[in-house]
Amino acid sequence: MTTGTIRAIHVAAEQGAPMEPRESVRAVAGRGLEGDRYFDTEGTFADRAGSDCTLIECETLEAVECDYDLDLEDGIHRRNLTTEGVALNHLVGEQFRVGDLLCEGTELCEPCSYLEGHLEREGVREALVHRGGLRARILEGGVVRLGAAVERV
Repeated sequence: MTTGTIRAIHVAAEQGAPMEPRESVRAVAGRGLEGDRYFDTEGTFADRAGSDCTLIECETLEAVECDYDLDLEDGIHRRNLTTEGVALNHLVGEQFRVGDLLCEGTELCEPCSYLEGHLEREGVREALVHRGGLRARILEGGVVRLGAAVERV
């Protein structure tokens, strides 16, 4: 079984806005995280089904900093939930819990030119290929808190 925890939570009120850290956030099935751009279908990938929330591994962020000298901490990576101790790539097509939420991994969150351009840092796309996180659909909502367990159903 894949088990981990939520290490950080970030939302951005609108496309391009800075990511804001949160200690908790309410998640609504089929909509996303309250206060985030995708909740109101405002984000770059709002038309992409299964993008209610995005996750990334803190282990990836540490490796990217070490291997590419790129610091992507503090939500600069534009993902909503930063996990620790869970292999997110293995959750594509799988249901998993984030605290009380029930989610389904829809696809890898591959890096795009928007992210690299937004950050104005060359090498971000290359650094995050196949480890840029996970897009997920929220099937059952609730509140996500820092330290919440992440586990495959």
